[in-house]
Amino acid sequence: MHLTLTPDQRMIRDEGARFLAERASSEKLRALIEAGTRWDRDLWQAIAAELGWCAIAVPEDEGGLGMGATEVLVLMELSGARLAPVPLWSTLCLATPLLLALGAGKARARLLERIVAGEAALAVALGDPGAADGGAATITARAEGEGWVLDGIAARVIDAEAADVILVPAVIDGGTALFALERDMGQEIAPLETLDATRPVARLTLDGVALPGSARLDADGLTADQMTRALDMAHLGLAAEQIGAARAVMDLTLDYIAERVQFGRTIASFQAIKHRCAALEVDMAEARALALGIAAEFDTASAEDIAGLRVLAGDLARKAAREAIQMHGGVAITWEYDPHFYFKRAQATAALLGPRDAHLERIAAALLDQGDAA
Repeated sequence: MHLTLTPDQRMIRDEGARFLAERASSEKLRALIEAGTRWDRDLWQAIAAELGWCAIAVPEDEGGLGMGATEVLVLMELSGARLAPVPLWSTLCLATPLLLALGAGKARARLLERIVAGEAALAVALGDPGAADGGAATITARAEGEGWVLDGIAARVIDAEAADVILVPAVIDGGTALFALERDMGQEIAPLETLDATRPVARLTLDGVALPGSARLDADGLTADQMTRALDMAHLGLAAEQIGAARAVMDLTLDYIAERVQFGRTIASFQAIKHRCAALEVDMAEARALALGIAAEFDTASAEDIAGLRVLAGDLARKAAREAIQMHGGVAITWEYDPHFYFKRAQATAALLGPRDAHLERIAAALLDQGDAA
């Protein structure tokens, strides 16, 4: 197992970092929020259509670039570091793996082609995005003529406002099917006010929404194993975001304490500050090593490995943001400074796809099962 990046992966990282430094500054993020805009359409167009980031994880025989989880990890770290207000996680780490898990199908293939070409941003209407398994579907579907009719409410859909297509798991005949919901099909999308202004969340209401027969993407139902495979990549992507955000807010803090003078010397020279920064660097190295290890052998990664990564990355993101605010002092929570954006993202992401305790329970259950088997 290699815990270092290859030359090609380093090139992707370096070029991606350069691009986002130019196009996803905190000043632009602040301007978007002040304007009441919840995502950056121009930035997304550049990422999806020009750079082809969404084609990274799509196999070559499906028209994609055929790269792996490590490249996804690299891009999501970069996105997290900049708190990029684009539907990259929803499209690259959740919707695309879900489509790939389905197997063959003409409608699925056409949708993957749009993703690869940068023509479609996607979201997934999970039953409960706060649950580690995505929750049970809250939408129902019934056949009508040659099409389908969908009813129900998905209370919180990440990136619904930015999505050209929302993938909707729906209960049907005792099982679950997966539907592609295009824009303007009669759905209601109501934006929600959330702690993290850099990631839009909306309520999706379907009241007798009619879809053509081709909107159904699965052949024989969406299985729990298919959803689990997709969610594994979603967990990895979130952890990468958290690690990238922690690195970025720590770098902001290191720059600040190197300049802030107190008692005639920079506060970076104080031993207590040095120790706290050093401890955070150790935590960061541990989380990133685990993330790289899981990405390198993603197809065989265990549920407890992924749960452990979510715990480490979540703890890291919260700790880094908390330390940034303390080392900056009171100014860190003012609008003009950036640490409060990272603090809010850390808090919000910690509750996405399972809180800390839920992941610890998954680890404990796996270990107990191993003990029983022995």
